[in-house]
Amino acid sequence: MVDSPALLPLVVGIGGTIGGVSSTERALAIALDAAGREGFRTRMFGGADMARLPLYDPKATTRTDDERDFVDTVRQASALIIASPGYHGSISGVVKNALDLLEETARDENRPYLADMPVGLIATAYGWQATGSTIAALRSIVHALRGWPTPFAAAVNSQVTKFDDAGGANDPAVVAQLQMVGQQVARFAPLAIPHD
Repeated sequence: MVDSPALLPLVVGIGGTIGGVSSTERALAIALDAAGREGFRTRMFGGADMARLPLYDPKATTRTDDERDFVDTVRQASALIIASPGYHGSISGVVKNALDLLEETARDENRPYLADMPVGLIATAYGWQATGSTIAALRSIVHALRGWPTPFAAAVNSQVTKFDDAGGANDPAVVAQLQMVGQQVARFAPLAIPHD
């Protein structure tokens, strides 16, 4: 049994929008909370965190403190949950920029990119059309990063579903779907514990 919370495996959430707490970030928080109830530490990189990441420059010789913190945290993770709003039929630029930064892990000896890591996916959009294409784009990116998208992904129509400040939403079925994303990454994560 693990006594110290610092020794618990980590699930990292990436998602949100710039300019305040969004539906996407609230949806991600519900999924991370579900992973936490499965016995995991969690850490979210929301919109404000991603806004501090400069546009990814593959030729840069140095990285900012925020970039290093993001990459190092993902390196420690046993699982990820990625949530993106659907912008013009695909993921947002701020989420894509954060994922592009994971190129820093390409030469990691123990786990390049997201190799063998379970990754839960959430898409939010004002209407249903963009949720499907956004999830498809996220799946494609996770495959390119060698990760394992979990079988279930949550699609949230923010035109219908309204989140509240208490960490819930007006549709219990949506909350249950978001919780399932967190539960699945937690249940698959023991198969992909990061190596020292």
